[in-house]
Amino acid sequence: MEMPEASKHNEESEHVQNPEPDQILSPRRLLQLNQKKWWISVSLCIFLVLLGDSLVMLLLSFFYVQDKRDDYNQDLQYKGTWMQALLQNAAFPILIPLFFIFPSPKPNQETNSARVLSLRLLLLYFSLGVLVAAHSKLFALGKLYSSYALFTLISVTQLIFIAIFTAIINRFKFTRWIIISIILTIVVVVFGNPQFAGEPDENEYSYHIQAWLTFAASVAFALSLCLVQLGFEKLLVKTKRYGNKKVFRMVLEMQICVSFVASLVCLIGLFASGEYKELKGDSKRFKKGETYYVLSLVGLALSWQVWSVGIIGLVLYVSGVFGDVVHMCATPLMALVVVLAFDFMDDEFSWPRIGALLGTVLALGSYFYTLHKRNNKKMVELNQSENNVEV
Repeated sequence: MEMPEASKHNEESEHVQNPEPDQILSPRRLLQLNQKKWWISVSLCIFLVLLGDSLVMLLLSFFYVQDKRDDYNQDLQYKGTWMQALLQNAAFPILIPLFFIFPSPKPNQETNSARVLSLRLLLLYFSLGVLVAAHSKLFALGKLYSSYALFTLISVTQLIFIAIFTAIINRFKFTRWIIISIILTIVVVVFGNPQFAGEPDENEYSYHIQAWLTFAASVAFALSLCLVQLGFEKLLVKTKRYGNKKVFRMVLEMQICVSFVASLVCLIGLFASGEYKELKGDSKRFKKGETYYVLSLVGLALSWQVWSVGIIGLVLYVSGVFGDVVHMCATPLMALVVVLAFDFMDDEFSWPRIGALLGTVLALGSYFYTLHKRNNKKMVELNQSENNVEV
């Protein structure tokens, strides 16, 4: 009888010495740890957006330089836009292994309501895929109708649209620092826009068409970010597969499913328009040869995925507004990359662009201040609740 009692005593002492993680961490320490993980995730997503934006601008300029886009040729002016739209979405298969590598929280028990949410989620993925394909095509066309400066100025309206949509659809609450951040971001875009090798010859300019295309693309893009945020908050988080938690695996799921639908739509457009017949001619016209043509397309497709994962991650962890602010704040960085890599009409990183780069820091800093205050508020609320319990 002594051996079982001793064994039981040893088990109890081992349990006291090696408690579960939840027993080790106090609520305060757990909140601090979660906030630290959150900041790391947000920082990673910001890096992916800035990296993706820079690589896309760099490779897209390289593509159009090699494609002799600056030569006057009305027959080729608007060709290849379905391919460019497809490139924005087609590299999603590289995310599938990552989806299974990233850990997923323990799922809750499946219920009938969860199944209904899953059906709504599929409908959301399909709708978003069509919307993403639409704004990919519209943006690809808008860049080629006139000067890139005008394209950028019209594109900045997406910040205004996303502010309106997110206030209505997502019930997003604006602080004065977020509003200041949006205003500074608009100024950054105005003064920091880069040169673009895809600009047409002046004889090919069509301002009114470009305005309407870019305007429609901006509305579609802003709406897509708001719907992504809605899908995260109201559908994906509530499905029992993720245990009501926000994890990076959700970003990969959203991107894979939406890009799959968008790629199908773009493929249909590519073949229905007959644009696929011109691909062989495009590769032969490429100055560097067919190998560099293929490599530039692959590089663009991968860069677009890097950017997409980053911006969807920011939508998950922060908001669609913050994702678009970071995307727009990359404008002077893209200008710097183009200046360093190319020589377009003696382009240089002038004082307005230097000012725009400083404005980027202020715009992001204003939004970061809001996020910092929000996290501090949670810590204060936790301290107050602990004090009330002690009393």
